[in-house]
Amino acid sequence: MILGYIDPGSGSVIVQALVVAFATIVVFFKTIKNYILSFFKKSDEENETIDN
Repeated sequence: MILGYIDPGSGSVIVQALVVAFATIVVFFKTIKNYILSFFKKSDEENETIDN
């Protein structure tokens, strides 16, 4: 009895799902990082314009 068999169609769907999940996680955290960095950059730019 072979219980570990994955046919090529199912295997490709699993691989695609893993790639998409990884890409989604990367984009999600990159977006959060950019949002946080832009928040601090805006506050620095506002302080510079007030000082001038």
